[in-house]
Amino acid sequence: MKKENRKKYTILCLMAHPDDAEILSGGTLAALQSKGCHVVIASMTPGQAGSMVIGPEEISNIRRLEGAAAAAVIGAAYYCMESEDLYISYDKSTLNRVINLFREVQPDIVITASPQDYMLDHEISSNLAQSACMAATIPNLKVGEFPILEKVPHLYYADAVQGMDRFGKPVESDFFIDISAYMETKTEMLIQHKSQRDWLRSISKVDEFVEMMRSFSARNGAKVGVAYAEGYRQHLGFSYPHDNLLATLLNEYFIQK
Repeated sequence: MKKENRKKYTILCLMAHPDDAEILSGGTLAALQSKGCHVVIASMTPGQAGSMVIGPEEISNIRRLEGAAAAAVIGAAYYCMESEDLYISYDKSTLNRVINLFREVQPDIVITASPQDYMLDHEISSNLAQSACMAATIPNLKVGEFPILEKVPHLYYADAVQGMDRFGKPVESDFFIDISAYMETKTEMLIQHKSQRDWLRSISKVDEFVEMMRSFSARNGAKVGVAYAEGYRQHLGFSYPHDNLLATLLNEYFIQK
């Protein structure tokens, strides 16, 4: 085994809402956990807007528990940053909370939402993750109680929801992870979000929540000749790592577009 695979890597998946990580990256996270990585899932909000019939405080409590249950399927930890659903802001206090999370978790890899997506909560969460990757390494940013990151983590953007930006145009992935072997685990993670499944069932009379996820994963898979896949782009800006650590850790599942 290569030297870089002997270290126990820490993976942080930061998304806007509970269930986003499972929908967009659940298979990849399950694969990483199976390789011995320490996986942490975080949502910027508890998703208090996610019900037509349950009040915001109660649905927030329910969805925090669902987020933790979904993470537990793969032995991952779950954090909530406690921003308000639909009001995620890029401001000092919010960024500081994310920096503090990064310093606590000490991730080697960060996976976040696409910076081009259908709603601002996703895009702003992506921007916060990008900034925190670098900001968490800066000693003069006196944020929280945890030590700084020693290096900028590898940063990856998951697919936009349904692969489209706000104009309905495709957001293309640079590479894919074959998640065929982990699709049932990904599905098990997602169905822990029962409040969302029941909500969509009551509206559409079909289990659209799970079916949409599986259908999109299958469409990704068809692009690269496998049953199911998740797509990614790597942040390659100045000072960010340019080697593809995700490809190294999941080499047998990695498919270059």
